Amino acid sequence: MPVSQNNQRVSARVTPKVYKTLSQAAELTGATLNQFIVQSAYEKAHEVIEKERFIRMTARSASAFFEALAHPPKPTGKLRKAAKLYRASENAIKT
Repeated sequence: MPVSQNNQRVSARVTPKVYKTLSQAAELTGATLNQFIVQSAYEKAHEVIEKERFIRMTARSASAFFEALAHPPKPTGKLRKAAKLYRASENAIKT
């Protein structure tokens, strides 16, 4: 794949053992070493991103969370003041 302005270069230095393992795996899949490394890293990146999109909580914390959503507490004076300041700052930005 020729390098163009739409492509970015990534390089890495690895030990001979890592290089041999990556090369062997690339050969077994019928890919070049570069194709194998890029595809493997891309798949792993997607796994990491997908894993981080979810909120993990215990059953107890999930129960408390959903209870708070279903029955939110009445706003305190501090919360009402913060909301008022926020609305004022939003209006100041728009004008």
